[in-house]
Order: sequence, then structure tokens, then C-alpha cells
Amino acid sequence: MGKERELARTILQHVGGPENITSVMHCMTRLRLSIINDDSVSLDSLRNVDGVLGVIEDDTLQIVLGPGVVAVVTNEVKDLMKESKSSSASASKEKNLKQAQDTNSAIKRFLKKLAAIFIPLIPAIVGSGLIAGITNALVNAGVSKTLPIMQMLEMIGMGLFGYLAIFVGINTAKEFDGTPALGGAAGILIMNPALASITLFGEKLLPGRGGLIGVIFAACFIAFCEKRIRRFVPASLDIIITPTLSLLVTGFVTLFILQPVGGLLSDFITKGLLHMLDVGGIAAGLVLGGTFLPLVVTGLHQGLTPIHMELLNAIKSDPLLPILAMGGAGQVGAAFAIYFKTKNKRLKKLIKGALPVGLLGIGEPLIFGVTLPLGRPFFTACLGAAIGGAFQAVFKVATVSIGVSGLPLAFLIHGTAGQIVYYLCGLLLAYVSGFILTWLFGFKENQAKAFTQPAESNKKGISML
Repeated sequence: MGKERELARTILQHVGGPENITSVMHCMTRLRLSIINDDSVSLDSLRNVDGVLGVIEDDTLQIVLGPGVVAVVTNEVKDLMKESKSSSASASKEKNLKQAQDTNSAIKRFLKKLAAIFIPLIPAIVGSGLIAGITNALVNAGVSKTLPIMQMLEMIGMGLFGYLAIFVGINTAKEFDGTPALGGAAGILIMNPALASITLFGEKLLPGRGGLIGVIFAACFIAFCEKRIRRFVPASLDIIITPTLSLLVTGFVTLFILQPVGGLLSDFITKGLLHMLDVGGIAAGLVLGGTFLPLVVTGLHQGLTPIHMELLNAIKSDPLLPILAMGGAGQVGAAFAIYFKTKNKRLKKLIKGALPVGLLGIGEPLIFGVTLPLGRPFFTACLGAAIGGAFQAVFKVATVSIGVSGLPLAFLIHGTAGQIVYYLCGLLLAYVSGFILTWLFGFKENQAKAFTQPAESNKKGISML
């Protein structure tokens, strides 16, 4: 723990101390800090800290540390902040939130909330998805699904996805200032099996209709109702009347409006995407694979999670994920090229630390620590990803669940062992393409100077070389 605590202490020194921070959280690879005074942050010094793989300026200061390490360092930062006992934290938080609301666009704020709904669920989704994928691989290898051990594995792996609507409802209500438990109840309204026994307008309702999009609508609405109803309810009766009326109103509105609208929107998204892949073929794969890494940089990729879930709900497979997974593969190929070509020891060390998790499908350490600061390798990695994405689109590779990309995604591939081979071939193609393009066009040794001396940075914290 000593190493992580020292890293946390050093980070705090370079961001203006604990008193300059209003909130701390983390995702899979990034420590996210809400900063009061940006002028007190030394970005150049922060980037040169041993253990920091990258720095991104957004509505929060995001410090890329890598999986595993980020959770430990986040806890250490929180502990150090508690020790500081800053008395001005509450007022500063209000100021920071107001600034964020003033400067961020409505779309950006919405995407931030969407990301906050799904980011806490990623560990459970990854773990469940991988177990489901291993089960799928065993079935493809000829193991009988009726064996008790296989039934148990399927239950463990797929259990989360049967109740994911509840977790999404809880997180949605929390993000929109509602009661989390009521958000979970709104999620149940969408997936409750009892819906199948209800007939409206001559048609039986369909459990799960609208998917996670419908859940988000319902949970947002119940949070809205709760806040409005509470204004008119005496405090002594609030605990009884407010949740009862909120759930009752939301229940009927969901059945008559929100679920049908969510279903239409879900159908539009899934059918439109499938049509694009069927008609576009190679071109669709090129565009989707090549543009995924820029989405990761902007954080917009978090908005794709409900789309993946809608595909799984509608057609029981996800042809989008293997294409987008090629983004990480292009990064890996580019990183290998830089590693073998450069003589810069610090750059080699960064790549050596980030490559293992890159191969396992977590590409942010490579993006923000290596290719994006260097500039051109980021674009050659995107081109390598585009080639791999085209390959996946041509052979119609799909997954049975969502999870981390890279090599582990092979366990999630839908269909026969031949489809797994196609996925691995596309992965290798993206590796090789990213390597060759970066070796020939993406990297020259003078670019590595940024890793031996402070680099100039733009507003987003990206080196301009």
C-alpha cells in the first residue's frame, strides 16, 4: 500500500492539495477529480509523475492510472482528504458544480449522466459477461448444457443481465436526484414477467419491451414525479404519500407511454444499426472501427452501452462490439511499433506497463499515456482499427454478451468455433495493421522528446507535436 499512498500524495501535491478538490471518484482506469481552481493544477508535473499514464482535462480532471491501481489510489486520495479536514469543501463544491453547468453543453451534461449510470456497473458486467462467455465456449466445444455444472455457470454468468434493469433504474434515479430504490422499482416496471398477462388496446404487453432505454425513461420520470409531489406533501406524511403517488403515477405512465416510446426508439436504433451493417459491409466496419478511439477520448463511448444491450435484447447477439473492439487492437499494434522503434527509456517503460492491459481489452492507458500525446500514432492506430473493423463486419462476427474487448472477448463470440477464429484473425489483422502503419508513418524518434521534458498542452491536456 505504501507505493499507492505515495502516488496519491504526489498527485494531491500537483493538483493544489486536498483543499482544491471537491469530489473524488474513479472508473476502470481513471481517477476523476473535481477541481476548484484550475490555476493551482500543474499539468506538466502531473504527467511526469511515475505511475501516471495520462492526464485529461474535462469537466473533471481525469488521471489515467490503469486498472487495479486506480481503485487503490482513489481510496488513498480519499483517506488523505479526510485527514486534511478542509472546512471549505462544501462551498467550493457548489461553486464548481455551477461552473460546470455554465460551461458544459446540455448534450455533454446528458452524456456525463449516462456515463455515471453505467460506469459503476462495468465490473459486474465484465465479470458476468466473461463467465457467460466461458460457458458459451464450453458449449461450442461440445459440453452438454444439461450438466449441473453448466447450468450453474449459466446462472452465475447470465443472472446479472436478467436484473440489469433494476441496477440501471437505481443509478438513473440517483443521477436525477431521485430516491434510488424508487428508480429500481421503475426498472422492474419494464421487465416484470407479469406484463405478459396484461392486455392493452387488444395486444398483450411484452416484458422487457423498451429495454434499458425504457428503464432510463421510467427512472427519470419517477425522480421527476417524486420531486414535484414532495412540494405539496406535508413533511409528516412524506414517507407515505410521496413514494406511493410517485410509483403509482409512473406505473401508469410507463405502461401507456414510456414503454411504447422506449420500444420504438429501441427498434429504431437496433434496426438502423443492423441495416447499416448489412448494407454498408466493409465501409460500415471501416467507419465504426476507425472512429471508436476518438469516442473514447471524448467519453462518448459510454453512451454505447445501452445500444449494446438493446442489440442483445433484440437479436440475442451483438455485432457492434467486435467491430469497436478493434480500436484497442489498433492501439496495441501501434504501441508495439513505438516500443521497438524508440530509444526513449521512459516511453518504453510506459508502453511496457500499459501493453498487458491493452491486450486484455483496456486501452485507455495506451491512448492517454502513449499514442495520443505523441499525435500521429493515435491516427495510425485508428487506421489499423478500421481495417480490423472491416474484417469483423465482413464475417458478421457477434458476441453473446458485453465485456472487455481484446483477447478475452474471444470467449464471448457467438456461434461456432469458426466465428471465434474469425474474431482472432481480425484482432491479429488490427494488431499488424496498427504496427505497420505506425512503424512506417506514425512515429519518429524526435516525437519522444515529450517524454523527457514537459510538453506543451492544449485545453484538453493533449500534447501538440
